[in-house]
Amino acid sequence: MIRNYFKTAWRNLNKHRVFSLINILGLAIGIAAFCILALYVTDELSYDRYNTKADRIFRVVQHGAWNGGKFDLAPTSAPYAAALKNDYAEVEDAVRINGEGNGKIVYGDKQLTVNNMVFADASLFNIFSYQFISGNAASALTKPQSIVLSRTLASSIFGDFKNAYGKTLIIDGNQTQVTAVIEDIPANSHLTFAAIRSFGTHYDEPWGNSDLSTYVLLKHPDDYKRIENSSEAFYQKYLKGVFGNMKFRLELQPVTSIHLHSHLSYDTPGNGNASYVYVFSLIGILVLGIAIINYVNLATARSATRVKEIGLRKVIGSDRKQLMLQFFAESILLNLIAALIAYVIIYASLPYFNNLSGKHLDLWHFGMTQTLILFTAFIIVSGLLSGIYPALFLSGFKTIPALKGQMGNQAGTVFFRKSLVVFQFVITIVMITGLCVIYSQLKYVINKDLGFNKQQVLTFHIHDQDARAKAATIKAQLMENPAVQAVAVAGNPIGSYDLSSGDFALDLNGKAGPETKIVQNLVIDQDFIPTMQIKLLQGRNFDLKQLTDKTDAIIVNETLVKEMGWQNAIGRKVRTGVDGKGNVISQTIIGVVKDFNTNSLQHKIAPVVMGMPQQAKDGDNFYVRIAKANILQTLNYIARVYGGYDNEKIDFQFLDQNFNSQYQSERKQGSLLFIFSALAISIACLGLFGLVTFTAQQRNKEIGIRKVLGASVSNIVNMLSKDLMKLVIIATIIAVPIAWWAMGMWLNNFAYRIHMNAWMFIAASLIALIIAFATISFQSIKAAFANPVKSLRNE
Repeated sequence: MIRNYFKTAWRNLNKHRVFSLINILGLAIGIAAFCILALYVTDELSYDRYNTKADRIFRVVQHGAWNGGKFDLAPTSAPYAAALKNDYAEVEDAVRINGEGNGKIVYGDKQLTVNNMVFADASLFNIFSYQFISGNAASALTKPQSIVLSRTLASSIFGDFKNAYGKTLIIDGNQTQVTAVIEDIPANSHLTFAAIRSFGTHYDEPWGNSDLSTYVLLKHPDDYKRIENSSEAFYQKYLKGVFGNMKFRLELQPVTSIHLHSHLSYDTPGNGNASYVYVFSLIGILVLGIAIINYVNLATARSATRVKEIGLRKVIGSDRKQLMLQFFAESILLNLIAALIAYVIIYASLPYFNNLSGKHLDLWHFGMTQTLILFTAFIIVSGLLSGIYPALFLSGFKTIPALKGQMGNQAGTVFFRKSLVVFQFVITIVMITGLCVIYSQLKYVINKDLGFNKQQVLTFHIHDQDARAKAATIKAQLMENPAVQAVAVAGNPIGSYDLSSGDFALDLNGKAGPETKIVQNLVIDQDFIPTMQIKLLQGRNFDLKQLTDKTDAIIVNETLVKEMGWQNAIGRKVRTGVDGKGNVISQTIIGVVKDFNTNSLQHKIAPVVMGMPQQAKDGDNFYVRIAKANILQTLNYIARVYGGYDNEKIDFQFLDQNFNSQYQSERKQGSLLFIFSALAISIACLGLFGLVTFTAQQRNKEIGIRKVLGASVSNIVNMLSKDLMKLVIIATIIAVPIAWWAMGMWLNNFAYRIHMNAWMFIAASLIALIIAFATISFQSIKAAFANPVKSLRNE
């Protein structure tokens, strides 16, 4: 019986090849888009779930608020781990991880600089799950100057990772023993590194220095609530003496939520965004939905051609259940064919999607057997969903009227079909509007004045510590080239989320007050402000002739001045730290600069305190402004100068590219949205093409009569297209407020954003109208130019 259903279904699909092709193409594109986005979403949701204790691992972060300011910090200070473990019985273990483990590795005559090494406590391997190739988790980080290498890094150093265990490396001048080799950290981890170095037996910093990550392993997943609820007691015991009076809150983040749900200051780079996962999940469902709508529309529209078939089947004994099974068989067969074509599309397009999204997705991500089971289940479910309405509708015709070709009152069905067309174009117009807004915002953030001139400025890092002490000599040598216009040294590269922060006590009635404020801390030399062309609003720049500037002077930005409510900041005191003997270090504000962005425009400009390098190692990033002419020769010259002081290969980064790279996520979103918008529009237009083709066939004789009576081509085109174009116009009216709301929510991710203009909605609507009209007109014109004799000759 089932075989007969599918045999009949195949004959029916083969008989109406044009409509079958339209449905198969639409469904194939829809299924392929849905599956690719499903792989993307599944990967995003899988982060850190490879850890066997994932449900009990939490990262400790801190929030503070006071009059005039607040902080939301992902890093904590060194004492947190021990304090939490000692004070709370719920904490089974704790680990500290510091991302500042980068350095130069020397082994024999081989040297390489590794920029993704971390320091960690020995308890790391009791909390996180890493696969050991050699060595063991219990002792890998227990000794000072020990290191655990990933398979890839071990292979890079020793040629074969099997030769790494027990070997001695020189890292930053210190002998370090390889105590273990582990498999590379999974790509779906928020915490990635090439090697882990031991902290050693003594590593301690004061409570106020938030520069590392603290993770705890709880005895029970729900224990985090008690620790969070005791934030005030924790603050009173450990932090009040550091921060003063503020509203403080500890937060314990589940490790599996960090990648998508954590966007704190100094957070893990490369975190995703849950809202994008929801958006792409919705897009995948909607694109597939548009394809299913096409099938439903064409199946119900073609119902007139199958009325007598249904009546005849009922006369010879078919009941409604059997008729429904027949239509479901047609739907499932069509979905099966579409799925096979979708497989080819997925296989061909996944490499391009991976390149665009930065993922490493594979069609067999879940394993071949599981994937085939999921794919089969998906075909059946998709077939049932797309076939349920046509099956109910077509099987419901009464026998006698059906034999006469009478369909009864179809007003409800026509309205439903029109509603589906409107729904399709609401989706496509919203997606096109999204494209307009995203690209306008990207253009805005790339071209916005950042408070300094980022053009023609390149940065590079000095790795060798001896070379850092010769910064003045390097600068002088660089300036000997006429193409080098200015050179400055700073402690961090701006535009890379790499600025440090500290708690500074600010001036209160001429003295450093007891209240502290978390501000960004940037180490610069006297040439930084003129090199970057930052405007000085009050006071003066650093001056080497002023002997006290290096130790006693600082420059702040106007945001800090505004937040403090100062009319004149010059001469005010700031407590910036404590020296090795416990004496308070107090410095004086000598200048105020115009606000400039140190991060992307997703972040508001924060208060900034700038001081001169206190040690040679503090100034390890060079900023060089160069002329526009002969750039390659200038870069070669800078590389030669660099090579005279540092053996590592120079890594140039242009400052404008530093900032532009921070919008890589938004570019990917825009590109992905463009691709799937194009797919949605294509599928929707396939549906319109099918509907107008069917309409032209149904009204073939009418068109012939009208032409004989003198109707022009434009009259015929207007007759066939006006009803469908009305639906697209209605969709436009509905889509505009939805698009305005949705893109308003997206723009809220930016501290500095565009204002949505009417042209964005008008452009999106016109694009949809033009594409729809072109699709409809193509078939309408073809029908209008047909010879009326042929249509009138055939009954």
